[in-house]
Amino acid sequence: MTGIRPEAVPGEAIAGRGPWALAWARVRTDRVALASAAIVVLLLVLAAAAPLIAQWSGHGPDDRFRDIGMTAQGLPVAPNGTFWFGTDRLGRDLFIRVLYGARVSLVVGVLSTGLAAVLGVAVGLLAGFYGGVIDTLLSRLMDVVLSFPYLIFALAVVSIAGPSLTATAGVIALYSWAAIAGVVRGRTLSIKEREYVEAARSLGAGDARIMLVDILPNLLAPVIVLVTLLIPAAIVFESTLSYLGLGIAAPTPSWGNLLGEAQGFSRVAWWYLVFPAGTLLVTTLAFNLLGDGVRDAIDPRTERLFGRRGGVLSKRSRRGKGRDGGSGAAKTMEG
Repeated sequence: MTGIRPEAVPGEAIAGRGPWALAWARVRTDRVALASAAIVVLLLVLAAAAPLIAQWSGHGPDDRFRDIGMTAQGLPVAPNGTFWFGTDRLGRDLFIRVLYGARVSLVVGVLSTGLAAVLGVAVGLLAGFYGGVIDTLLSRLMDVVLSFPYLIFALAVVSIAGPSLTATAGVIALYSWAAIAGVVRGRTLSIKEREYVEAARSLGAGDARIMLVDILPNLLAPVIVLVTLLIPAAIVFESTLSYLGLGIAAPTPSWGNLLGEAQGFSRVAWWYLVFPAGTLLVTTLAFNLLGDGVRDAIDPRTERLFGRRGGVLSKRSRRGKGRDGGSGAAKTMEG
Protein backbone atom coordinates (compact mmCIF):
# COMPACT_ATOMS: atom_id res chain seq x y z
CA MET A 1 0.00 0.00 0.00
CA THR A 2 1.10 3.58 -0.61
CA GLY A 3 0.16 4.92 2.81
CA ILE A 4 -2.79 7.22 2.08
CA ARG A 5 -3.54 9.49 5.00
CA PRO A 6 -7.17 9.29 6.26
CA GLU A 7 -7.53 13.07 6.18
CA ALA A 8 -6.65 13.04 2.47
CA VAL A 9 -9.74 11.02 1.57
CA PRO A 10 -12.85 13.19 0.97
CA GLY A 11 -15.75 12.52 3.29
CA GLU A 12 -18.12 11.98 0.38
CA ALA A 13 -15.95 9.18 -1.00
CA ILE A 14 -16.34 7.02 2.09
CA ALA A 15 -19.92 7.93 2.99
CA GLY A 16 -21.97 4.78 3.51
CA ARG A 17 -25.38 4.18 1.96
CA GLY A 18 -28.21 2.21 3.47
CA PRO A 19 -30.20 -0.49 1.66
CA TRP A 20 -32.96 1.95 0.64
CA ALA A 21 -30.45 4.39 -0.82
CA LEU A 22 -28.85 1.55 -2.78
CA ALA A 23 -32.26 0.40 -4.01
CA TRP A 24 -33.12 3.93 -5.17
CA ALA A 25 -29.77 4.15 -6.97
CA ARG A 26 -30.53 0.90 -8.81
CA VAL A 27 -34.05 2.03 -9.75
CA ARG A 28 -32.69 5.27 -11.23
CA THR A 29 -30.55 3.27 -13.65
CA ASP A 30 -33.46 1.06 -14.79
CA ARG A 31 -35.01 2.86 -17.76
CA VAL A 32 -37.88 0.39 -18.05
CA ALA A 33 -38.87 0.90 -14.41
CA LEU A 34 -38.64 4.69 -14.76
CA ALA A 35 -40.77 4.67 -17.92
CA SER A 36 -43.32 2.43 -16.21
CA ALA A 37 -43.40 4.72 -13.18
CA ALA A 38 -43.99 7.71 -15.47
CA ILE A 39 -46.93 5.91 -17.12
CA VAL A 40 -48.40 5.01 -13.73
CA VAL A 41 -48.08 8.62 -12.52
CA LEU A 42 -49.69 9.87 -15.75
CA LEU A 43 -52.62 7.48 -15.29
CA LEU A 44 -53.06 8.59 -11.69
CA VAL A 45 -53.05 12.26 -12.72
CA LEU A 46 -55.56 11.67 -15.53
CA ALA A 47 -57.81 9.64 -13.23
CA ALA A 48 -57.70 12.31 -10.53
CA ALA A 49 -58.36 15.08 -13.08
CA ALA A 50 -61.23 13.23 -14.81
CA PRO A 51 -63.96 15.57 -13.40
CA LEU A 52 -61.98 18.62 -14.50
CA ILE A 53 -61.43 17.17 -17.96
CA ALA A 54 -65.12 16.34 -18.24
CA GLN A 55 -66.05 19.88 -17.19
CA TRP A 56 -63.57 21.38 -19.66
CA SER A 57 -64.85 19.27 -22.56
CA GLY A 58 -68.51 19.65 -21.63
CA HIS A 59 -68.96 15.87 -21.83
CA GLY A 60 -70.04 14.22 -18.61
CA PRO A 61 -69.56 10.47 -18.15
CA ASP A 62 -73.32 9.85 -18.47
CA ASP A 63 -74.17 12.57 -21.01
CA ARG A 64 -75.73 11.15 -24.17
CA PHE A 65 -75.17 12.90 -27.49
CA ARG A 66 -77.73 11.28 -29.74
CA ASP A 67 -77.48 13.98 -32.38
CA ILE A 68 -73.68 14.08 -32.85
CA GLY A 69 -72.62 10.96 -30.92
CA MET A 70 -74.50 8.40 -32.99
CA THR A 71 -74.82 7.69 -36.70
CA ALA A 72 -78.08 7.67 -38.62
CA GLN A 73 -78.14 3.88 -38.16
CA GLY A 74 -77.89 4.25 -34.38
CA LEU A 75 -74.26 3.11 -34.17
CA PRO A 76 -71.41 4.70 -32.16
CA VAL A 77 -69.40 7.48 -33.82
CA ALA A 78 -65.74 6.87 -34.68
CA PRO A 79 -62.95 8.92 -33.02
CA ASN A 80 -62.87 12.53 -34.20
CA GLY A 81 -62.03 16.02 -32.99
CA THR A 82 -65.05 16.11 -30.68
CA PHE A 83 -64.90 12.56 -29.32
CA TRP A 84 -61.24 11.52 -29.07
CA PHE A 85 -62.02 7.86 -28.37
CA GLY A 86 -65.33 7.86 -30.22
CA THR A 87 -68.65 7.16 -28.51
CA ASP A 88 -70.33 4.14 -26.98
CA ARG A 89 -73.65 2.46 -27.76
CA LEU A 90 -75.63 5.28 -26.13
CA GLY A 91 -73.69 8.17 -27.67
CA ARG A 92 -71.58 8.89 -24.58
CA ASP A 93 -67.99 10.14 -24.82
CA LEU A 94 -65.81 7.04 -24.55
CA PHE A 95 -62.68 9.01 -23.59
CA ILE A 96 -64.39 10.48 -20.53
CA ARG A 97 -65.82 7.11 -19.57
CA VAL A 98 -62.39 5.48 -19.87
CA LEU A 99 -60.96 8.14 -17.55
CA TYR A 100 -63.72 7.57 -15.01
CA GLY A 101 -63.15 3.83 -15.39
CA ALA A 102 -59.51 4.43 -14.49
CA ARG A 103 -60.64 6.07 -11.24
CA VAL A 104 -62.66 2.99 -10.33
CA SER A 105 -60.04 0.44 -11.36
CA LEU A 106 -57.14 2.22 -9.65
CA VAL A 107 -59.11 2.84 -6.45
CA VAL A 108 -60.20 -0.79 -6.29
CA GLY A 109 -56.69 -2.03 -7.09
CA VAL A 110 -54.93 0.13 -4.50
CA LEU A 111 -57.61 -0.24 -1.81
CA SER A 112 -57.95 -4.01 -2.09
CA THR A 113 -54.18 -4.51 -2.22
CA GLY A 114 -53.71 -2.27 0.82
CA LEU A 115 -56.28 -4.26 2.79
CA ALA A 116 -54.70 -7.53 1.64
CA ALA A 117 -51.25 -6.29 2.68
CA VAL A 118 -52.39 -5.33 6.18
CA LEU A 119 -54.20 -8.64 6.73
CA GLY A 120 -51.45 -10.72 5.12
CA VAL A 121 -48.66 -9.10 7.13
CA ALA A 122 -50.59 -9.55 10.40
CA VAL A 123 -51.41 -13.21 9.77
CA GLY A 124 -47.98 -14.11 8.38
CA LEU A 125 -46.18 -12.36 11.23
CA LEU A 126 -48.21 -14.14 13.90
CA ALA A 127 -47.85 -17.53 12.20
CA GLY A 128 -44.11 -17.25 11.69
CA PHE A 129 -43.32 -15.78 15.09
CA TYR A 130 -45.32 -18.08 17.36
CA GLY A 131 -45.18 -21.29 15.31
CA GLY A 132 -46.72 -24.44 16.75
CA VAL A 133 -50.48 -24.73 16.75
CA ILE A 134 -50.99 -21.10 15.71
CA ASP A 135 -48.73 -21.57 12.70
CA THR A 136 -50.50 -24.79 11.71
CA LEU A 137 -53.98 -23.28 11.92
CA LEU A 138 -53.09 -20.09 10.07
CA SER A 139 -51.13 -21.98 7.40
CA ARG A 140 -54.09 -24.26 6.75
CA LEU A 141 -56.30 -21.17 6.49
CA MET A 142 -53.94 -19.77 3.84
CA ASP A 143 -54.11 -23.02 1.92
CA VAL A 144 -57.91 -22.97 1.99
CA VAL A 145 -58.05 -19.39 0.71
CA LEU A 146 -55.54 -20.06 -2.06
CA SER A 147 -57.37 -23.19 -3.20
CA PHE A 148 -60.88 -21.69 -3.14
CA PRO A 149 -62.25 -20.70 -6.60
CA TYR A 150 -62.55 -16.93 -6.47
CA LEU A 151 -65.40 -16.66 -8.98
CA ILE A 152 -67.65 -18.85 -6.84
CA PHE A 153 -66.72 -16.77 -3.81
CA ALA A 154 -67.44 -13.58 -5.75
CA LEU A 155 -70.84 -14.94 -6.83
CA ALA A 156 -71.70 -15.73 -3.22
CA VAL A 157 -70.67 -12.26 -1.98
CA VAL A 158 -72.44 -10.40 -4.79
CA SER A 159 -75.63 -12.41 -4.30
CA ILE A 160 -75.69 -11.27 -0.67
CA ALA A 161 -74.29 -7.72 -0.81
CA GLY A 162 -75.00 -6.81 -4.44
CA PRO A 163 -72.45 -5.52 -6.97
CA SER A 164 -70.60 -2.46 -5.63
CA LEU A 165 -67.12 -1.01 -5.26
CA THR A 166 -66.94 -2.04 -1.60
CA ALA A 167 -67.96 -5.63 -2.30
CA THR A 168 -65.49 -5.88 -5.18
CA ALA A 169 -62.58 -4.52 -3.12
CA GLY A 170 -63.50 -6.85 -0.25
CA VAL A 171 -63.58 -9.93 -2.50
CA ILE A 172 -60.19 -9.10 -4.01
CA ALA A 173 -58.63 -8.37 -0.61
CA LEU A 174 -59.93 -11.60 0.93
CA TYR A 175 -58.56 -13.57 -2.00
CA SER A 176 -55.14 -11.83 -2.16
CA TRP A 177 -54.00 -11.65 1.46
CA ALA A 178 -52.93 -15.31 1.65
CA ALA A 179 -50.15 -14.84 -0.91
CA ILE A 180 -48.65 -12.01 1.15
CA ALA A 181 -49.10 -13.97 4.39
CA GLY A 182 -47.17 -16.94 3.01
CA VAL A 183 -44.15 -14.81 2.07
CA VAL A 184 -44.23 -12.90 5.37
CA ARG A 185 -44.46 -16.13 7.34
CA GLY A 186 -41.38 -17.56 5.63
CA ARG A 187 -39.34 -14.41 6.19
CA THR A 188 -40.45 -14.20 9.83
CA LEU A 189 -39.33 -17.78 10.47
CA SER A 190 -35.87 -16.79 9.26
CA ILE A 191 -35.62 -13.37 10.93
CA LYS A 192 -36.74 -14.48 14.39
CA GLU A 193 -33.63 -16.68 14.66
CA ARG A 194 -31.25 -13.75 14.08
CA GLU A 195 -28.86 -12.61 16.78
CA TYR A 196 -30.40 -9.18 17.30
CA VAL A 197 -33.80 -10.77 17.97
CA GLU A 198 -32.25 -13.09 20.54
CA ALA A 199 -30.48 -10.11 22.09
CA ALA A 200 -33.74 -8.15 22.34
CA ARG A 201 -35.43 -11.13 23.97
CA SER A 202 -32.58 -11.55 26.46
CA LEU A 203 -32.94 -7.89 27.43
CA GLY A 204 -36.57 -8.48 28.38
CA ALA A 205 -38.36 -7.26 25.26
CA GLY A 206 -41.88 -8.59 24.89
CA ASP A 207 -43.34 -10.40 21.89
CA ALA A 208 -45.20 -7.32 20.63
CA ARG A 209 -42.06 -5.15 20.69
CA ILE A 210 -39.95 -7.79 18.95
CA MET A 211 -42.53 -8.26 16.20
CA LEU A 212 -43.19 -4.55 15.62
CA VAL A 213 -39.69 -3.12 16.18
CA ASP A 214 -37.22 -5.87 15.29
CA ILE A 215 -39.01 -8.03 12.70
CA LEU A 216 -41.62 -5.89 10.93
CA PRO A 217 -39.18 -3.30 9.48
CA ASN A 218 -37.23 -6.13 7.85
CA LEU A 219 -40.41 -7.33 6.13
CA LEU A 220 -41.10 -4.05 4.34
CA ALA A 221 -38.94 -4.81 1.31
CA PRO A 222 -40.67 -8.06 0.22
CA VAL A 223 -44.09 -6.61 1.08
CA ILE A 224 -43.46 -3.56 -1.12
CA VAL A 225 -42.45 -5.83 -3.99
CA LEU A 226 -45.56 -7.97 -3.54
CA VAL A 227 -47.82 -4.92 -3.39
CA THR A 228 -46.47 -3.52 -6.66
CA LEU A 229 -47.10 -6.88 -8.31
CA LEU A 230 -50.53 -7.48 -6.77
CA ILE A 231 -52.03 -4.11 -7.78
CA PRO A 232 -52.20 -5.03 -11.51
CA ALA A 233 -53.58 -8.45 -10.59
CA ALA A 234 -56.30 -6.72 -8.54
CA ILE A 235 -57.10 -4.37 -11.45
CA VAL A 236 -57.50 -7.34 -13.81
CA PHE A 237 -59.56 -9.13 -11.14
CA GLU A 238 -61.90 -6.15 -10.85
CA SER A 239 -62.20 -5.86 -14.63
CA THR A 240 -63.03 -9.56 -14.87
CA LEU A 241 -65.74 -9.30 -12.22
CA SER A 242 -67.21 -6.18 -13.84
CA TYR A 243 -67.12 -7.81 -17.26
CA LEU A 244 -69.14 -10.71 -15.86
CA GLY A 245 -71.57 -8.34 -14.13
CA LEU A 246 -70.28 -9.18 -10.65
CA GLY A 247 -68.26 -6.03 -9.99
CA ILE A 248 -69.03 -2.37 -10.59
CA ALA A 249 -72.61 -2.02 -11.76
CA ALA A 250 -73.66 0.21 -14.67
CA PRO A 251 -74.01 3.11 -15.30
CA THR A 252 -70.79 3.66 -13.27
CA PRO A 253 -68.02 3.21 -15.86
CA SER A 254 -65.37 0.57 -15.29
CA TRP A 255 -62.95 -0.92 -17.77
CA GLY A 256 -64.56 -4.30 -17.23
CA ASN A 257 -68.17 -3.27 -17.88
CA LEU A 258 -67.02 -1.11 -20.82
CA LEU A 259 -65.55 -4.24 -22.38
CA GLY A 260 -68.74 -6.12 -21.59
CA GLU A 261 -70.80 -3.47 -23.38
CA ALA A 262 -68.43 -3.43 -26.37
CA GLN A 263 -68.45 -7.14 -27.12
CA GLY A 264 -71.44 -6.80 -29.46
CA PHE A 265 -69.88 -3.91 -31.43
CA SER A 266 -66.44 -5.33 -32.29
CA ARG A 267 -67.17 -5.45 -36.05
CA VAL A 268 -68.86 -2.06 -36.44
CA ALA A 269 -67.08 0.01 -33.76
CA TRP A 270 -63.52 -1.19 -33.21
CA TRP A 271 -62.68 1.76 -30.94
CA TYR A 272 -65.35 0.69 -28.46
CA LEU A 273 -63.28 -2.41 -27.66
CA VAL A 274 -59.74 -1.26 -28.43
CA PHE A 275 -59.46 1.81 -26.18
CA PRO A 276 -60.73 0.28 -22.89
CA ALA A 277 -58.77 -2.92 -23.54
CA GLY A 278 -55.64 -0.97 -24.54
CA THR A 279 -55.82 1.20 -21.43
CA LEU A 280 -56.19 -1.90 -19.25
CA LEU A 281 -53.25 -3.54 -21.02
CA VAL A 282 -50.96 -0.51 -20.67
CA THR A 283 -51.86 -0.08 -17.00
CA THR A 284 -51.24 -3.68 -15.99
CA LEU A 285 -48.06 -3.86 -18.05
CA ALA A 286 -46.70 -0.65 -16.48
CA PHE A 287 -47.42 -1.88 -12.96
CA ASN A 288 -45.85 -5.29 -13.68
CA LEU A 289 -42.69 -3.80 -15.17
CA LEU A 290 -42.46 -1.34 -12.28
CA GLY A 291 -42.85 -4.21 -9.83
CA ASP A 292 -40.07 -6.14 -11.56
CA GLY A 293 -37.82 -3.11 -11.36
CA VAL A 294 -38.55 -2.58 -7.67
CA ARG A 295 -37.94 -6.26 -6.99
CA ASP A 296 -34.56 -6.21 -8.71
CA ALA A 297 -33.59 -2.97 -6.96
CA ILE A 298 -34.46 -4.20 -3.48
CA ASP A 299 -33.05 -7.70 -3.95
CA PRO A 300 -30.50 -7.82 -6.83
CA ARG A 301 -30.15 -11.59 -6.36
CA THR A 302 -33.50 -12.08 -8.11
CA GLU A 303 -32.06 -10.36 -11.19
CA ARG A 304 -29.23 -12.87 -11.35
CA LEU A 305 -31.56 -15.73 -10.49
CA PHE A 306 -34.01 -15.07 -13.31
CA GLY A 307 -31.44 -13.67 -15.78
CA ARG A 308 -33.46 -10.61 -16.79
CA ARG A 309 -30.49 -8.63 -18.04
CA GLY A 310 -29.52 -10.76 -21.00
CA GLY A 311 -27.21 -13.24 -19.34
CA VAL A 312 -24.80 -10.82 -17.68
CA LEU A 313 -23.91 -13.36 -15.01
CA SER A 314 -23.12 -16.09 -17.52
CA LYS A 315 -20.91 -13.70 -19.51
CA ARG A 316 -19.00 -12.75 -16.38
CA SER A 317 -18.62 -16.41 -15.48
CA ARG A 318 -17.27 -17.22 -18.93
CA ARG A 319 -14.81 -14.32 -18.76
CA GLY A 320 -13.65 -15.49 -15.33
CA LYS A 321 -13.12 -19.04 -16.52
CA GLY A 322 -11.29 -17.83 -19.59
CA ARG A 323 -8.74 -15.93 -17.52
CA ASP A 324 -7.79 -18.54 -14.94
CA GLY A 325 -9.32 -21.74 -16.30
CA GLY A 326 -11.61 -22.25 -13.32
CA SER A 327 -14.36 -20.70 -11.29
CA GLY A 328 -13.89 -18.05 -8.64
CA ALA A 329 -15.25 -20.41 -6.00
CA ALA A 330 -12.63 -23.04 -6.79
CA LYS A 331 -9.89 -20.41 -6.63
CA THR A 332 -11.11 -19.26 -3.24
CA MET A 333 -11.15 -22.82 -1.87
CA GLU A 334 -7.66 -23.44 -3.13
CA GLY A 335 -6.47 -20.22 -1.50
